[in-house]
Order: sequence, then C-alpha cells, then structure tokens
Amino acid sequence: MKIGVLALQGDFERHQASLDNLKVESLQIRNPRDLEQCEGLIIPGGESTTLIKLLKESSLFQLIPKFGAKYPILGTCAGLILLAKEIINNPIESFGLINVTVARNAYGRQINSFIDTIKIELNGKAQKFEGVFIRAPKIVKVGKGVNILGHRNHEIVFVENGHHLASTFHPELSDSRLIHQYFLNKVRKAS
Repeated sequence: MKIGVLALQGDFERHQASLDNLKVESLQIRNPRDLEQCEGLIIPGGESTTLIKLLKESSLFQLIPKFGAKYPILGTCAGLILLAKEIINNPIESFGLINVTVARNAYGRQINSFIDTIKIELNGKAQKFEGVFIRAPKIVKVGKGVNILGHRNHEIVFVENGHHLASTFHPELSDSRLIHQYFLNKVRKAS
C-alpha cells in the first residue's frame, strides 16, 4: 500500500511523517504519474485558491475526482475545502466529493488560529483529540450520506462521506495518529 500526499503547497511533510510513524510508504504527489502509483491520497492544508491554481497547472485537477471514485481521500483544512460540494464565501472550484457546505477562513485570520480539544468518534469509540485550527474553515451544513465523526463544542469538525474523510483542523500537527490510522484502514478496505 502506498499513500500519496499532495505536495504542491502546505504542510505535506508533516503528513508524511505521520505515515512514516505508522510504517506506511508514502509518495509526494506533484504530477499525474505520481498519483497513478497510489491507493489513497491526502490533501493537506494550505491556501485553497493557490492549491487550485497549482493543481490545474500540474494537470492533477481533472484527475483527482476520477482517483476519488475508486480510492479514499483525506482532506485537512484547505483539503476539506477542495473536497467540499459547496463553498459559501469566496467560492472556488472544488472536487465536490464530500457532501458538505463550508465557509473558508471562518475563524478569522492567521492570528486567530488556535488549539482546542475536540471529540472524535471512530469505530464506535469516543475519544479526545488535539485539534489544531489554522485559518480553519467551518462545516456549516452536511448533506445526505455524510457521517459526523468529530465535534468542537457544537461545531462539526470531522466528517466521512463514503470512503472519503475531511477535517477542519490539522491532525498531522497532533501527537496522535488516530485519524491517519482510520484513513489507512479505509484504504485497506478499498484495495
């Protein structure tokens, strides 16, 4: 099993370190040939408008939805925005693979970033998780087929739609590998 980590922008190296910690091979994805070698994909945080531009320049923009029809994708922060079906403020093109509506930069600017304990539920087990929110989006609406896996107070911060996952926070910046492990289990099931 090889997991791709989109490496056009953002903290892709921290996601790779999480995968290394779990003894899983990963590959930085920068072009279509790289993506062909993978059975799962992580789209990290970054700046969503810039990511779209770079995805189009690298010819990956058209391929990721096709990849997602077969293989699981985990999107974190900007990755969630790219996977969302609808963006309500400053709309951008997205892949529409997760049936959620999101608001970009919903907590404010970089200076408003924060860390908070969130509650996640994986495989029927509720657990606490350190959520790192950096210019984070908010999930303002979930549609049909979406399972809510995580909350911060009453806000939805982690969702699952089919074999795709998305979070408003950065799990790669936590010491816990629970979310990456859950994603890897989805990849194994899809293979």
